[in-house]
Amino acid sequence: MPTIKFDDFLQEELKNDDFKSGYLAEKAILESAVAVYNARHNAGLSQRELADLSHVPQSTIARIERGNNTSIETMSKIAFALNQKLTITIG
Repeated sequence: MPTIKFDDFLQEELKNDDFKSGYLAEKAILESAVAVYNARHNAGLSQRELADLSHVPQSTIARIERGNNTSIETMSKIAFALNQKLTITIG
């Protein structure tokens, strides 16, 4: 079986519209998870402390950081609590 580089495989798969749609949706969710984790970590806050500041349950913070989807309203509360701007880009 020939070896294929992952980037080459991914580029080929992204030609399929259904795959591309799902991939981009998951990528956005995971990027949000990393952004929340990094912002919280950089602020020196625990999940509990961020939950208290943002008025969002700690379990929700944990779920977001694990890559679960959330609402724009929740992300806005978290961004505000971290004194950060929430930016949404389409396209």
